[in-house]
Amino acid sequence: MSNMRSQDWDPRSAAVLRDQRAAFDEMRERCPVAHSDLLGWSLFRHEDVVRVLNDPVTFSSAVSRNLSVPNGMDPPEHGQYRRLIEPYFTPQAVQAFEPQCSSLAADLVRSLRGRAELELMGEFAHPFAVRAQCAFLGWPASMHEPLRLWAQKNQTATLAQDRPAMADIAREFAGHVMGLLQLRRDAGDQGDHGSQDVLTSLTSLQVGGRPLNDGEIISILRNWTVGEISTIAAAVGVVAQYLAENTDVQQQLRAQPALLPEAIEEILRMYGPLLANRRVTTRAVEIGGRTISLNWVAANRDGRVFADPQSFRLGRDASANLLYGAGIHVCPGAPLARMELRVAAQALLDGTTGIAAIAQRPPTNAVYPASGFATLPLHITFPSQPVAGQR
Repeated sequence: MSNMRSQDWDPRSAAVLRDQRAAFDEMRERCPVAHSDLLGWSLFRHEDVVRVLNDPVTFSSAVSRNLSVPNGMDPPEHGQYRRLIEPYFTPQAVQAFEPQCSSLAADLVRSLRGRAELELMGEFAHPFAVRAQCAFLGWPASMHEPLRLWAQKNQTATLAQDRPAMADIAREFAGHVMGLLQLRRDAGDQGDHGSQDVLTSLTSLQVGGRPLNDGEIISILRNWTVGEISTIAAAVGVVAQYLAENTDVQQQLRAQPALLPEAIEEILRMYGPLLANRRVTTRAVEIGGRTISLNWVAANRDGRVFADPQSFRLGRDASANLLYGAGIHVCPGAPLARMELRVAAQALLDGTTGIAAIAQRPPTNAVYPASGFATLPLHITFPSQPVAGQR
């Protein structure tokens, strides 16, 4: 394809960044297969995205020059590595981690008591995502701030397409992992899937009759961490903002917490926390081009699949929801993500009596490659506390 191909749209234009969801909806109806210099060919319709997801032979996931285990791999290699990581996300593994995750979410909400207003992204969503990831991996609290800053720098460099900065950021993450690995090797630890220390456990795994090498371990952890911190934080913000703006739904979920999992899936279908993933074509196809970007947000708001797609509806058939992808690359960590989002929302509802938007301080939208909100000021009320000295 000629490099002189004109752009159908620009994902980084002011018009798109002002309201990414509205822009994606407009592209889905006006130009559902659109070219940009940044993303190549973007697909906006649900039908086209599903076609790509279900044909990994034609639409390869090997889009990066850097090792990406296993989401940047194709069969049969993909399956070998996928089978290694799936045990970390079984219902039993997620259930075992839930009490710790629930406790840290509740602790964060308790730390906000006495406040009338908060900036939810910086004071709850991002800290929760970072702490949950460190707790899941068995990493120390001293990693909280380095990981938060790393995720922030990673998004900034991706937006700017600053390749040298992106390489530096990748090396920084590798340095964190290697430092933690060395501590375990010095201590002579031995791990397994039952260990809370996921990093130690990864060193015991084998692929093709050999142990995973350091580069493969780093890649696995980088993919988990990028997805965990940025996407979970965005999703927590999206859910909190929706509940603040829709007090009827908030009160319904306070009264019926069993509805939370379904409600969260529906809110995130409407306001996707993850924008896009890439594929590369292996042969000429009618969709065209070489680099393909799958726009999750537009696909999940496609009226051809979801009746009245911008309306919140409990009881929808969730089988077409692409929140966690589909096909062989469906997110292996989806059970963990669902649990983390549920306990985060539950902690916010259990620890407060009200969550409301602040008319004078509207949220600011996140920009590509992020979704959701950059800042989210909210008014929050807590259960009344007894006056000192009274019982």
